[in-house]
Amino acid sequence: MPVKIRLQRHGKKGKPFYWIVAADARSKRDGRFLEKLGTYNPNVNPASIDLDVDGAVKWLQNGAQPTDTAKAILSYKGALLKNHLAVGVKKGALTEEQAEEKYQAWLSEKEGSVDAKKDALAKAEAAAKAKALEAEKEVNAKREAAAKAEEVEETAAEAEEAATEEVAEAEVTEKASNEEE
Repeated sequence: MPVKIRLQRHGKKGKPFYWIVAADARSKRDGRFLEKLGTYNPNVNPASIDLDVDGAVKWLQNGAQPTDTAKAILSYKGALLKNHLAVGVKKGALTEEQAEEKYQAWLSEKEGSVDAKKDALAKAEAAAKAKALEAEKEVNAKREAAAKAEEVEETAAEAEEAATEEVAEAEVTEKASNEEE
């Protein structure tokens, strides 16, 4: 029975969520599987991957063939490296301790690069928020300045209107006094 390590789709339309499974190659994509090895969620940045590395290595050593996407995920999480090191131990090229040391060194390096990416994403998000806040402050300042200018114009118009009314009243009073004389 040929075994594949592949992704099994779950989640709703437009929001995929995958299980990483070891399944018979003849079974349907979302059908029966032999063992669930982990999960993969591409909806977050960076994508979250939870993988049982030892289980994946066990299936790889028993001859399971990963699909292209599953192979990329296994490589990203270090399952292929661990399998490679296990083959080296079997052949006598490495000792068990050396293989574990190499694997742990690779894991720490990988963890550092993932943390750096998370930090860069957080900084970019904070910068975008700060830029949006500055733009909003600028728009509010322009709006306030326009409101003050409009208020000054209204006050000036009212003063001018009051002055013209006073002039008109003075003319009416002057005409009335001229008529009386």
